[in-house]
Parts: sequence; structure tokens; C-alpha cells
Amino acid sequence: MSKVPADLQKVFAYIDGHIDDHVENLQKWIQQPSISNSGEGIPESAEMVKGFFDKLGCQTTRVYDVGITEYGSPGNPVVYAKCDEGAPKTVAFYWQYDTMPVTQPDLWISPPFDGKIVEGKVAGLPDIPRVLIGRGATNSKGPEMAQLNALMAYKQVMGKLPVNLIFIAEGDEERMDIGLRKFISDHSDLLKEADALYAGGPSEGCVYVELTTSGKSWGRGPVESDVHGVMKRTTDSPAWRHIHMLASLTSPDGNTPLIDGFFDNMEKPTPEQMQQLRDRAAKMDLAKMAKAQGVARYMSDDPVEVLKDGRFGTSFNLDGIWGGNMYAGGAGAILPNKITSKHNFRYVPKMSGPDLIKKLRAQLDKNGYKDVEIKLIGDVPWSRGSSLDTDITNAHKKASVMLGLSGDDNRFMMASHYNHMGEDKPLGVAEAEATGGYWPSYLFADGEVGQKVGTVSIPMGMGARGGAGGRAHAANEWYAIEGKKWDNGMAGAEKIVVASIWEYAQTTTVAPKPKTTAGK
Repeated sequence: MSKVPADLQKVFAYIDGHIDDHVENLQKWIQQPSISNSGEGIPESAEMVKGFFDKLGCQTTRVYDVGITEYGSPGNPVVYAKCDEGAPKTVAFYWQYDTMPVTQPDLWISPPFDGKIVEGKVAGLPDIPRVLIGRGATNSKGPEMAQLNALMAYKQVMGKLPVNLIFIAEGDEERMDIGLRKFISDHSDLLKEADALYAGGPSEGCVYVELTTSGKSWGRGPVESDVHGVMKRTTDSPAWRHIHMLASLTSPDGNTPLIDGFFDNMEKPTPEQMQQLRDRAAKMDLAKMAKAQGVARYMSDDPVEVLKDGRFGTSFNLDGIWGGNMYAGGAGAILPNKITSKHNFRYVPKMSGPDLIKKLRAQLDKNGYKDVEIKLIGDVPWSRGSSLDTDITNAHKKASVMLGLSGDDNRFMMASHYNHMGEDKPLGVAEAEATGGYWPSYLFADGEVGQKVGTVSIPMGMGARGGAGGRAHAANEWYAIEGKKWDNGMAGAEKIVVASIWEYAQTTTVAPKPKTTAGK
């Protein structure tokens, strides 16, 4: 604390004194479902997020109806806010307010929308004293509420923030950002004054499709609806055709796509990057990592290969499949007339999502499955993000040094998946992820991207932290309320946000952009 400026010490003390209220803020947000795939709670959540920004004192707050997206589906609302603090610089914050569905409710130790706080050991996390259990806890309401709490605390103590703010909160992150993509295309001017994006970084590419086999398109089997299972004695099965179709697209172990040209243009790691992976692999415990992630083992037993696959590899996943008798247990003879499966392809520079789908179509035709229908759900192109030498990144680094978090102690990077792709971060205590996720970096990045939408180009902050958390998309998703060290819990995460914003406000390397007066 002796290295922390006196003003920040006051803000830190305020955070400590109000942390119970701050945790309650997160609990209330968790208790509001916001499932983008089903639409449950999405309108209510958008208004709730707008209320957050109103309470912060933003002069402009609005829920935008983005309309029909280019993929034919309606996008979920985007919440925009602008807070004019009369400061020279403006920092943009990207949020998602949507979450994944709850697919296995019986596996949760407490209801996923209760936001219950439990001892870490109860959640299988013996190194963390207390955690909040809930859908969206780490992906991404916990880190985002820590940001909001931190900004509120700073403003309460100091009277105003040291930077102006712009918030963009989407409700489609778990649906390939289809609404945000439309919003940026239509309203990129709303971000023109942003000098920096608080967090960010590279992203893998991800393209999502549904494949459907039906008796109607095939010309065999049931046509109009499912029929009685006894009909299989005399009738072809679209379901079995679908299974054989899927099997024709991968190696027997399911790990290698058998799609002509799939790996064309795939960028390989450099010798320097491979050496980085080898250095990191020497400190890895694959068994511990696998257990923390809830998997039996990885495809490879070589740590270098696991890291290489996670950072530079591609994948063709079967996310789900449905049709016919979907009731668990019991009987019920059905011969389905239609089967649908959903798939995500993860890809890297210099690959292209739309190009992969063209190759998938060609391979299906070649394999004799011209009748199988492909529906494109969405595409998130890859992005290299920004240079590591941006003012906002350097502000995060200076904040870490100020707070004594350099080196091995700086192990809890952003708990959600914003920074996983391309970031050689130290291993976390509970969820040391070898693999990365996508995020819509390409919509904001000032570096190289696979596709540009709109005219937004903002330097990003690498290294922003959002507290400890894990089990995103899984049962018993958690966010650390109280950690073993001061920085592991929610109060610590908030203090890091305060320090980073303060450090950025002191930076004068790049002149701020001209500002306009915020409207009402």
C-alpha cells in the first residue's frame, strides 16, 4: 500500500468497506437469467444493464434494437452508454450480458440463478475461501460487475472519474455476436471518440453451422413427420444417414477433419513461439489441468502438443444433435423424419470461416450427401488484436507493478475468455486453460483481422484482470468472492480496475481524440 497514491488508498478503503454491497450487486445480476440462445430474460437484462449505467451517472444510455441480422435471425439488444467526465481521454468497455443455457441442472451444487456464496472446498476449490456459484458468474458477469463496482467506488470517493467512458454491452456473445456485428456496422460512429478499449487482445476464428438430414430432402424415409419405429423394418432412416454422414467428415477418433482443403492457409507457429510453448510446458501438470477442466485427459499426453493445439490448432466440434424421441429413459418407438446437429469450427489466421463452409459443402457433395442442408448460424473472424505496446496495456502493467502483482503472483488474468487466445498467461489455480475462446476482437481491433465490419479501430489493453473464476459453460460456474491472497477475490479485482484506469489517465504518449459533448 505504501506505493499506492493517497487518492487510490481512499478508493481502496471504500471498496473494502462496501464489498458486501458489491457482492450483492453481482448476486442480483446472476439472479436475472439472460440466456441468448433461448431469449430467456434478454429484454429484462438489457434494461437492467442500462440501469447500471444510469446509476453510474452516464449522460447517455440507450438500448438499441439491432433488427434482423445478415444471418436471418433477429439480434438481441445492444446497450450503449456514454459518460462524459470532462476528462481528456475516453476508455471504452466491452461487455456481454448474455450467458449460456443451463444444460445439466442436476449437477449444480446450488441453483444456477440463485447466486449463492459457498466455501471453496464445497465447490471443489480448496485453495479459494469463498466463491459465488451461478450461471454467468465468470462468463462474464463477475468480471464486469467488478469493473462497474470499481468505477462507482472511484466516482463516489473522488467526485468524478479520471477518464470518460463508453460502454458497449451485447446480448449475443453466445450466439456468435450476431447482434453486435449488426450494431457496429450501423453505429460505429458511437465509438469514434474512444482512445482505448479497457481489455481485449487476439481472438481465434469461429464459424457455426447446423447440418440437417431429412426424409423430405433425401427422398427416402419418413417425409412429413416422425413415424412409428416399427416402420424401420421396411423404411430407410434419415437418422442413420445423418450419423454416417458425420462419420465421413472426421478421422475415427473425431480429432481430424476429413474435409478437402480444410488446413489450407493455416498459419503455423514460428520457431520462437514453439520455444515459448516448450518453456511453459516444462512447468505444466497435464493431469492437474485436465482434472480442473473436468476432462479425463487431453488428446495428447505431450504438454507441448496440448499447448500447441490450444493456441495454434483448429477443431471441428459436434456441439449437439437432436431429433426423434428426445426423452431420457423409458421407451417410445420413433423413426425420425429429420435429424439436426450443430457444429463449431475453430480456426486461426489466415483461414476463413465462409471458406471453410464452402469446403464443407463440397465435401458433403463429394461424399454423396448433396441432400444434407447447411445453415450458417454466424461467423467470428480471427483477429490479432493490438500491439502489446499500447498505452492501455502499459497502464495495466504499471498498475500490476504498483500493486506488487508482477511475476508469479500475477496468475489470475481475466477470468472470462477475452484474453485466452494468444496470451501466454501463467497457469491459474483452478482452471488453467490450454485452449482459448473467441471474442469479437475483430469488431474493435486496430491490428490485423480476418474481416473488418464498420470503421472501429481502438488500441486494446492486454493484461486486464477480472478476478478468479472458472467452469464457464459448465455446471457450477464460479467466481471468487474471497481469495487466498488479497488480489484473488472480488475486492482485489476491483482495486486492479481502479489502479489501471488511474494509470491510463496519467499516460500522455498519444494525444486524445477530439471529444463531443454527450447528449441526454
